[in-house]
Order: sequence, then structure tokens, then C-alpha cells
Amino acid sequence: MSEEVEPTGLADAARARIAAELARLRERRNQLEIEVKNDRGMVGDHGDAADAIQRADELASLEERITELDRLLRTGPAPSDGGDLLPGGTEVTLRFSDGSVVTMHVISVVEETPVGREAETLTAGSPLGVALAGHKPGDTVTYTTPQGPNQVELLDVKYPA
Repeated sequence: MSEEVEPTGLADAARARIAAELARLRERRNQLEIEVKNDRGMVGDHGDAADAIQRADELASLEERITELDRLLRTGPAPSDGGDLLPGGTEVTLRFSDGSVVTMHVISVVEETPVGREAETLTAGSPLGVALAGHKPGDTVTYTTPQGPNQVELLDVKYPA
């Protein structure tokens, strides 16, 4: 049941989800562009002006996300910035401080998260993903969370073939 991976490093399912989101965002952008053009000739109260500013800000955010997703489809995930990362497709089994044991699938970008399996994925560039890189089973790994430092025991690592 191996999924086809494009030369860009994206699996078919991830590519399809990205393309669908891109289509939705482009449709919303087209709607907003019309609304923003209509706002330019409008004279109204402060509420109307605030709405116009909000639409312009949303349009700018959409443009950024569209550019990001378009690049992702064309070139795949950005290479790491010097630090070694766990490769996408790696499977790690971890014991958390509360004693729970979880097996997680490493992905390169959030868009590769299989639908319905969000709790079982780990982004390679996340604080935990970065901290795990270079460690072996039996190691205790410290990583940073919004609540402060946390530790996890690496029980097993399976790298992709």
C-alpha cells in the first residue's frame, strides 16, 4: 500500500490536498479582488472603512498563502537550513512523561498529514522533530514546548526504505 511520491518529495494525497486548498484560495481571492475594487470608490462611515481594510488584509494574506502553496507544488518542501532533520516517512515510537507510548509518522510539511491521523503525525521541522534528529532508541530527548522544556524517550526509529 505504498503511496506514490512525486520528484518534489510530496506524496500523491498531499499533492491533491494542496491543489484543492489552492483552488479554494484562488476562488476566494477572486471574490475579494472584486470587493476590494468596489471598496475603492465607496464613501461611508468608519465601519465601512474598517470592513474595507479587513478585506484588503485578507486579500494580502491569501496572496501569501497562494504563493506558498504554489511553490510547494512546484518544488516540494523547502530544504532544511543546515540542521539535519528526520526524513519524511520515518516512524518513531516515543514514551512521553505521562507514560503514554505513541508511534508517530514523520512528515515534511503539514499538508502531508493524512486525513484523520493528525494525532499520529510529527512534522520534521517541529521542535520535537528537530530534537529527535540524530538520536537513537533508548535516548531521552529534551524539546521545547510553549509550556517550557519537556522530555520524551525515543523507543524505536524506523527510517523509510
